[in-house]
Amino acid sequence: MITDGDGNRPHATEPHMTPKRILFIGNSITIHPPKEEIGWFGHWGMAASAPEKDFVHVLLKRFAEHAGGVEPEARVESGVAFERGYATFDIAGEFMPLAGFRADLVVLAIGENVEALDTEEKQGMFGAATERLLKVVRHGYEPKMVVRSCFWADPAKDAVLRKVSDRIGGTFVDIGHLGSVEANYARSEREYAHAGVAAHPGDAGMAAIADCIWNALHPAG
Repeated sequence: MITDGDGNRPHATEPHMTPKRILFIGNSITIHPPKEEIGWFGHWGMAASAPEKDFVHVLLKRFAEHAGGVEPEARVESGVAFERGYATFDIAGEFMPLAGFRADLVVLAIGENVEALDTEEKQGMFGAATERLLKVVRHGYEPKMVVRSCFWADPAKDAVLRKVSDRIGGTFVDIGHLGSVEANYARSEREYAHAGVAAHPGDAGMAAIADCIWNALHPAG
């Protein structure tokens, strides 16, 4: 069941982890409310064709299949405001309540809306803010932490996200290669009037994102 929301060390990767509660923090790829002016009428990850086709729901279904049909409870939160204003964002005020959800698994899926990190100062500020965000949402307990790279590969942003993941003992998932495959875009599956919507991952891209995260949590061997 999904509900929308208006230092400790995390656990090491477990071969067959079965979380009961998952917290997703992301941007439009994770969840986007209806926006008629751009031709988007869903309230799920843009631009999947249906809720069950976005990467969040694909992951939840996969976990359910490996837990006797019991789907984890999930909370999906927007991190867009943080992306666009991380330098002055009230991290504790906005994200501390999420620690009360007591997620077993936290998936951070941000970066695409962050302004170009073209200086060391910006890279340092974004890294520090992102690390604080993750420490805040895990305050008082020890969830498994996953940090994914940008769908549209960005070396500077992805390097910062990887470093943050390493510092907090998380699992970094590189999905940047997916953005170089045209078949992963919604525009390859159906027509959209708005180019921005069309440039988001479609059903195939969403499934591929879910696969990358799943495989990182369940390494072969």
